[in-house]
This record gives sequence, structure tokens and C-alpha cells, in this order.
Amino acid sequence: MFSFIKKKLGWGASEDASPPETPAAKAVPEAPQAPQMPEAPKVMAPAAMPPAAAQPLASSPPQATAPIERRSWLDKLRQGLRKTGSSIAQVFTGTQIDDALYEELEAALLMADAGVAATEHLLKDLKRRVKETKATAPEQVKALLIEAITDLLEPLEKPLSVGEHTPTVMMVAGVNGAGKTTTIGKLTRHLADARQKVLLAAADTFRAAAREQLSVWANRNEVEIVSQEGGDPAAVTFDAVQAGLARHCDVVIADTAGRLATQLHLMDELRKIKRVIGKAMEGAPHEVLLVVDGNTGQNALSQVKAFDEALGLTGLIVTKLDGTAKGGVLAAIALWSQTRQAPVPVYFIGVGEKLEDLQTFSAREFAQALLA
Repeated sequence: MFSFIKKKLGWGASEDASPPETPAAKAVPEAPQAPQMPEAPKVMAPAAMPPAAAQPLASSPPQATAPIERRSWLDKLRQGLRKTGSSIAQVFTGTQIDDALYEELEAALLMADAGVAATEHLLKDLKRRVKETKATAPEQVKALLIEAITDLLEPLEKPLSVGEHTPTVMMVAGVNGAGKTTTIGKLTRHLADARQKVLLAAADTFRAAAREQLSVWANRNEVEIVSQEGGDPAAVTFDAVQAGLARHCDVVIADTAGRLATQLHLMDELRKIKRVIGKAMEGAPHEVLLVVDGNTGQNALSQVKAFDEALGLTGLIVTKLDGTAKGGVLAAIALWSQTRQAPVPVYFIGVGEKLEDLQTFSAREFAQALLA
């Protein structure tokens, strides 16, 4: 189940992540304008909009069906992590606990892109657990490794908070190809299904299809969008936050341009967007999220470090874990997070293209699926 602090939202029906072609949205007059900003962006809305007043939250799935839906998700998670976890699980098919087992496990963890530091951490922790429990069989060691991975990843497990601010402003970043805009579309759908009034900001003005892609998601989800062709991203986000305040929206999500962490001038543009959001609403953005592609392995950790240094991340969404053998990078991210004053939580992970394939992150579920 898709859950939040303060508010709990139920998943919608299964749908493919690629949005269908939809007619262009109709303009809504008198969109708020940023002071001294050229050409105010348009505020677009579909013909059939939900009432402005907040509606009751959608009820959670019935008790009888919720566990079934979660089990279905866990089956997909196990299948998705098979490329990452198969070589690790094979280490425990022997009959002895010896140096060879630990050497094979070390190699498997490194191949899964857990990284040197996280691999050393897990091996040290595992050997301690084996000694304390007096484990004598590889299958017992496997169970202890699940516990070690769970403990390492648990600080990353935290639900996304919605409802503490009106609106809750989310700034979403990520390099091109990580699935950022599609992820925003999925998140918007579930918020809209839960009667949350969402406003999108199409601030990815440099990628040709990004504005159109987000506009399709806005029409499909029947939410408003602030958009401007070729406009300044900071101006778009300023107007979106101002519109969100004026229209009493529950959530404003800004889709910022895909950036490479190595391009410093582009990262400076993201810093500017964050400052402008703060000018539009004191204390905003309330969430600074990074969408990372699980296929990139250790490069994903480099991205997290770079974006965190530039923006101060509050959460991660890890996508495409079903197509990679590098899912061990979550262990590396977890170990790095221990160096911060507070961990950067993984709010959601994705193992497929459908709407329900983006789910809240559970450390134990991930560890169990990895070694299934």
C-alpha cells in the first residue's frame, strides 16, 4: 500500500506508465504571475476538474485485499531483483561455512555494486552474527545476511510526509533517462486518486518532450499544470507555487530539468530554482527528491552525493531495479547516509512500468527479495 505520514493513500488500478495521447489542456485565465518575470507561464487545466475544496481521502484497500496486493508486489520485487541477487544466493548452496564462502560472498556483493565499503561492512557484521549465533550451516548464514542487510537499509525506510504544509511543495530532480517525469506522473496519479489537489510545474523547459509529457500526465490525472514553452525554469516554479497557494492546492510538484551532476553551471540553475521556490513560499520546498536509475550502480551513489551537496536532498526514488544486476547500490547509499546528520530516505522503489510497480520501500522486504 502506498502510505504517507499523516495520510494513507490506496493504490489505483494497474495502468501502463507510458501515458496515452490526450488532447491538449484548456487554458485557465488569470494565472498568478511572478513579479518582474517575462511572459508569465500558462496555467493549464483539463475540462473536468475536481472541486477546489479538499475532498475526503480515498479509503485504504480492504483488509482482505491489501495483503494480497502486497504479496503480488513482493513477487514482482523478487523477480525484479533476480539479476542482482542470484549470484549472492548461490553462495549459500554449499555445505560448509569457511573462508571460501566469505570470499565468494565478497565477490558477489561487489558484482552487485554494493561497493567496497558496504561489502566490508556487511561481511564484518555477518561474521559477528555467525559467531554469536554459532551458525553451522550456509542456509543459516544466508538468514543472518538478510538480517544484516535489513539493519543496514532500515534507516532509509521512511514514508513521504504530505499534509503538514498547504501546499506541500516537492522539487524533483534527476538526470535524463532516470524516469523522473514518468515517476512524477505515477505519484501524481495516486495523490489525485486520494482526492489530493495537485498542481504540476513543467520546469524541465530544456528537454523538448518533457513539457508535453508532463502535460499528458496532467490531463490524464485531471490536475492543473503551470507550463511555458522555452521559459525560465525558476519563473515557472515561482508561478506554480504562487498558483498553488492561491488555489488552495494540497501538493505542488516541480519537474526540474534533467541535469548531469558533473555540469556545474546546470547544477547552479537547480540551486536557483530552489531559492526561487523559497521566495514564493517561506519554508519551501518541503521535499527535494532525486530520482535515480538502479541500472547505473555506483554511478547512482555519485549522483546522490552530488545532488545532495548542491540541493540538500530529503528523499530518493530508485527506479528500474527490475532490469539491473546492480541493485546492491542501495547498500552503498545506506552506508553513505550514515555519514550525514540524517539519512536520505528511499521513499519509493520501482520494478516495472505499470502504475502499481512503484511502491513504498521496505528494508526487510528488499533484503528478503534479494536473497529469495
